[in-house]
Amino acid sequence: MIIRMLSSEIEIDIRFSETDAMGVVWHGNYLKFFEDGREHFGKTFGLEYLTIFDSGYFTPIVKSEIDHKAPVYYGQVIKVITRYIASKSAKIMFEYEVVNITTNELCATGKTMQVFLDRESRTLELLTPEFYRQWKETHNQ
Repeated sequence: MIIRMLSSEIEIDIRFSETDAMGVVWHGNYLKFFEDGREHFGKTFGLEYLTIFDSGYFTPIVKSEIDHKAPVYYGQVIKVITRYIASKSAKIMFEYEVVNITTNELCATGKTMQVFLDRESRTLELLTPEFYRQWKETHNQ
């Protein structure tokens, strides 16, 4: 089986409320940008949070990484590129790039890892849930 790269891109206008006193995007907002990227990826490839919830699971973030490379300022526009990372384990992993469209600079890179919790018992699911296994098969993952 050939694994194909799944990725999506979303553009975001930087709002005043996302900046600090220096007019720079506050570092904590990058996790929100990653969230925007995951939501867009889910809509694009049929792996939306409500689909996961309706299948009986929560998918909390258990690990996140961000490398900040260049500042972004109020009024600029960024592009968040979200890439799915295939894994045989019962987890969902993504890599991110945040590109400043205004300056054409790479501003940040990052990764997140999510696990599956049973919605009712909130216990960790060690085996890949059936709906996710089918999703992976459908998308050659």
